[in-house]
Amino acid sequence: MPSRTPPARAAKSSRKPPSAALQPHDLEPAPVVLLTGSEDHLADRALTALLTRLRERDPSFERTDVAAAGYQKGQLTTWTSPSLFGEQSLVLAEGVDAATEAFVEDVLEYLSAPAEHVVLVLRHRGGNRARKVLEVARTAPGAVEVPCQPLKRDQDKVDLVLADARRARRRIEVEAARALVAALGGDLGELVAGLDQLLTDTEGTVTEADVHRYHSGRREATGFEVADAAVAGDAGRALVLARHAEATGVPAVVVVAALAARLRQLAKVAATRGRGADVARDLGMAPWLVDKARREVQGLSAEGMAEAILAVAAADHAVKGGGQDGAFALERAVRVTAAARER
Repeated sequence: MPSRTPPARAAKSSRKPPSAALQPHDLEPAPVVLLTGSEDHLADRALTALLTRLRERDPSFERTDVAAAGYQKGQLTTWTSPSLFGEQSLVLAEGVDAATEAFVEDVLEYLSAPAEHVVLVLRHRGGNRARKVLEVARTAPGAVEVPCQPLKRDQDKVDLVLADARRARRRIEVEAARALVAALGGDLGELVAGLDQLLTDTEGTVTEADVHRYHSGRREATGFEVADAAVAGDAGRALVLARHAEATGVPAVVVVAALAARLRQLAKVAATRGRGADVARDLGMAPWLVDKARREVQGLSAEGMAEAILAVAAADHAVKGGGQDGAFALERAVRVTAAARER
């Protein structure tokens, strides 16, 4: 029979102050664990870390999954009762934000004195339902909370990519991390999977070229790559990318939207003065985006920018059914944008 850490000692050593907020990968077993927020990938990551550490202590620990929405009175007492040999167990209550009244009543009673041999995980995605459970759980002895809110800022996603690479004992260039976020940042799970693929299929430092090689076919990546090349004045590369996008089924409206977004960004930054951090705060942009836009604006003429904005507006009208040749209008917008750097 595998050796086990005495349950009471294990629970005591892993306890955190009430309401201590943790990062998902840092989660250790505790009497009460709150996973709060609508980002399921972060919650899954926290649960994976928790299960890994429980298996390290006792591979035979018992796990019970509960649907709080279908809970019936008295079930929690059964699931949290000590086993014959006192093994540690995990009870995962899914959908606490849709819990029955019976679940709320039973869990509130349980939280007044959580069992030391049990790790009770409460998954609440948001809303006002069962908020009382969260309020009480946050003050329960040994409780910890992992915020699982969506990452809305690109910089937060870049930081996540960089941190994941460090934990894997690898390095990814900052520009490569930004390119990966541009390509896959719409879905956090897909973003992390994309990084895992890069770390598996490459050696040494992951570069921006590696990201483009693996993800250049993505709609988001293709659109931004066209915009990057056009703003850099590389009309040839921008046109090749635009035609590749068309050939691989990327809607022209996606590419035009990327061009428009970059030009709006440049125009906003060009009209500002002051420190990058202050401008970033005023415009709601990441500081690195402000710095990048300032470097790009230096080589663009005001007249060229104005013509590029008009050309992109015309392309936007055309690709949305404005009666003109959408592909021609898009290529013209690309050429005009690239030419703005030549003036």
